[in-house]
Amino acid sequence: MKDRVTVGVVGAGRALELHAFGYKRSNIPCRLKTVMARRWEQINKAVELYGFEKGTTNYDDILNDPEIDVIDICTPPYVHKEEIIKAMRAGKHVICEKPLVGYFGRPGDPEPIGEKVSKKFMYECLLEELDELRAVRAETGKRFMYAENFVYAPAVLKAGEIIRAKKSRILYMKGEESLKGSSSAVAGEWNKTGGGIFMRNGVHPLGAILYLKEQESISQGHNVTVKSVIGDMGYATKRLTEHEHRHIAARPHDVEDAGTAVITFTDGSKATILSTDNLLGGSKNYVEIYANDTAINCRLTMNDAMETYMVDDEGMDGVYLSEMLPIVTGWNKPFVADEMLRGYCNEIVDFMGAILEDREPEGCFDLAAQVMKVIYAAYYSDEEGRRIDLV
Repeated sequence: MKDRVTVGVVGAGRALELHAFGYKRSNIPCRLKTVMARRWEQINKAVELYGFEKGTTNYDDILNDPEIDVIDICTPPYVHKEEIIKAMRAGKHVICEKPLVGYFGRPGDPEPIGEKVSKKFMYECLLEELDELRAVRAETGKRFMYAENFVYAPAVLKAGEIIRAKKSRILYMKGEESLKGSSSAVAGEWNKTGGGIFMRNGVHPLGAILYLKEQESISQGHNVTVKSVIGDMGYATKRLTEHEHRHIAARPHDVEDAGTAVITFTDGSKATILSTDNLLGGSKNYVEIYANDTAINCRLTMNDAMETYMVDDEGMDGVYLSEMLPIVTGWNKPFVADEMLRGYCNEIVDFMGAILEDREPEGCFDLAAQVMKVIYAAYYSDEEGRRIDLV
C-alpha cells in the first residue's frame, strides 16, 4: 500500500488556502506536486506559500501526470462538472469544493437566466447532470470526496457521535450561514454561481443537517431521506438606496440575497435552513439539533473562544479577526483556530485516509448530490409557490 498521497490542485484562490491548511496538518503524508490556475501570479504565490513543486496553466499537465493520485478541484462551480469527469476518466480520485454542480445557462437561454429561465427546467437539468456524474463514477471506479467543511467541523462530528451512541431520534434541525455579502465580483450573477446566497452559503448548514440525519439512520438501521422541500427566496437589498447599501456587500443581479428552505424527511421529521447576505457583524454559522433525548447546539461562528474590545484599529491591518467583518473596533468574537473549528483540517485528513484505505469518506458523492437536489428543489418551490416532492 502507498504511504503517501500525491496531490494536484486546480484553482489557487481562497478554497486552496483553506485546503492547504489541512494538507500541512494531515497525519497522512501528502505530496503537493502541481497547482494549476489561469494566472501565473496566483500560481507563483501558491507555490511559495504552500510548497507545491510546480505550477501550470494547463489542466492536461495534471491529468496526464501518472504520479498524481487525486485532483483537488478548488475552482468556481460552473467548471466543476467538466473537471470532475476529465479527472476521473484520467484515473484520478477527486476532491471537489462545494457546491458540486448547478445550472449556469445553456445556449439560447434568455438573459438574465436567474430571472428568465424556469427553475423547474434548471432542476430537471441538474438531475440529469447528477445522473451523468454518478455514471462516470461507476464507470471509472474512482473515489469522489465532497469538501463540505461543516460536515467535518468538530462540533458537528461530535454531534454525530452522540446521536449514534444514544440512538437518538432527531425530530427537528435548524441551520444557518449568513453574512453581509460576498467579496466575489460575480456573486450576483446566476451564470457564474448557479444561484445566490442559498447556493453559495446555504449548502453548508444543509450539508451538515443531511449528514446528521444519515448518522441517525446508521444508528437506527433504517434509511431516512428527504421527502419534500419548501423554498422561499428573497431580494431584499435591491430596494436599498446607495447610501442605505453602504454597509452591505451583496449586489444581486439575478440571484437571491436571502433564502429559507423547510425540509420534510421521510420519517416525518423537519429541518429549516436559513441563509442571507444581509447580516452585519461577521459571519453566523450554526446547526441546532432537537432530538427525543438530547438537544445539541453546534456554533461554528461566532463562538465564545475569545472576545476582543478595541478602541481603534491601529496595527491591525494584517490581523484576521473574522470573515466579512468591516471594522475591528468595539466588541468582537474573533475566529480562533478557524480552519480547525470549521472542519477544513478534518476533511483533508479524512480524504487522504479514504484514498489510502480505499474507503468512502464522510463527505461522499451521495451527500453532495442530495444537497444539490434540495437546493434546486427549493428554487423550484419558490417559483411555483408550492411544496416539491423528491420521493
